[in-house]
Amino acid sequence: MKTLYFIRANKTKFGGAEMYLSRLSDALDKQNIKYEIINSIFPKFLPSWSRAILFNFQVCLTKRNKFYFSLDRITCPNIYRAGDGVHSVFLMVEKKSKLNPLHPVYLFLEKRCFQKAKRIIANSEMVRNQIINMYNINPAKIDVVYNGIESKELIYQNSFNKLSREFLIKASQPTLLYVGSGFKRKGVGEFLQIVAKLQTPNIKAFIVGKEKSIEYYKQLAIELKIDSQVVFTGPREDVNDFYTISDIFIFPTHYEPFSNVILEAMSFENVVFTTRQNGASEILDNEFVMDTPLDFSVVQKIDKLLLDKEALKAIQKSNKSKSKQFSIEKNLSETLKVVNEVIN
Repeated sequence: MKTLYFIRANKTKFGGAEMYLSRLSDALDKQNIKYEIINSIFPKFLPSWSRAILFNFQVCLTKRNKFYFSLDRITCPNIYRAGDGVHSVFLMVEKKSKLNPLHPVYLFLEKRCFQKAKRIIANSEMVRNQIINMYNINPAKIDVVYNGIESKELIYQNSFNKLSREFLIKASQPTLLYVGSGFKRKGVGEFLQIVAKLQTPNIKAFIVGKEKSIEYYKQLAIELKIDSQVVFTGPREDVNDFYTISDIFIFPTHYEPFSNVILEAMSFENVVFTTRQNGASEILDNEFVMDTPLDFSVVQKIDKLLLDKEALKAIQKSNKSKSKQFSIEKNLSETLKVVNEVIN
C-alpha cells in the first residue's frame, strides 16, 4: 500500500479529531502500515481564517503524487473524513457572526473539499445526509464509518481512591459526568439545568473540559443553587478515572457529528444520554436520546435509574458490551477498505 498522508492542521492532545488520529496511528503501527501526519507549519498567533488558507496552500502546493487522507477541509484530498461535520449546518445551529472571515473561508474550502474528494467518509448517517442535502453530493461517494475507540480497563477502587481524595466524593454517592470543551454548543448550560431539576439527593456532578467563559457557567451553577454539587475540573489528562467512577454520562449537545465521548463513557460502564443532534445517538436506544438539548423528560429517567441500582447496573453492563462493537480496529478495517478502493 502507498504511504498514507494524514492531513490535520492542529496538533493537540484534547481535540476529538486529534485523539481519533492518535488512536488510528496506534492501530496502523500494529499493522506496519506506513503513514505520515502533516500538521500546519504556521504560527498560532495568525488569525484562524488566514491559517486555514495558508494550510490549504501548504498541503496542496506540495502534494505531487502523495495520497492525502484529510481530516481537515482542503481543496486537494483523495479521501476526506468529515469528522468535523458540515460547517454550513454548524453555522445554522450556532447562529455565528457573519462578520467573522473564518466562516466564508471554511464554507469555500468545505464545498471544494466535498467536490474534489474521490470519496468522503462520514462518521454518522446524520452527517452523510447533511452533506447530500447541503451540497448535492452523489450519495454513492459517501461511506459511513462510525468512530472507534481502544478498549481500556481501569480498576474502580483505584480511580475512586484517587479522585475522592481530591474532590471529597463519598462511597456510593450518585455521580454524573460531562466531558467536552466548547460548553455552549455542547450543552453545559442544559447539563446544569438537568442537574438542578433532579430529585435524587447528594448528587455529585463533574464537568471536565476547557472553556474560556467558565466563570459564566460557575455563576449559573450558583444561580441554580447546585454549586455545592457541581465540580468544574478544567481539562484533565486523567479523564478515564472520571468515566470509571461515574454512573451516568449526560451530553446535551446542540450539534456534534459523532462525539467519541459517548463511546468512551459506554466503554467505562456509564448509562449515556445525548441529543438527536449528535450523530452518536444513532448507536443508542431511543429512550436514551433527547429530542433537543432542552428535552427535560430525561430528568425523570435519571432519577428513576439512580433509585433502581439493578436497572442502572444492567444498562451500564449492556453499554460496555455494545461499545466493544465500535473498536478502533473495526474503524481501521472499514477505513482501509475505502482507501484500497480509491487506490485501486
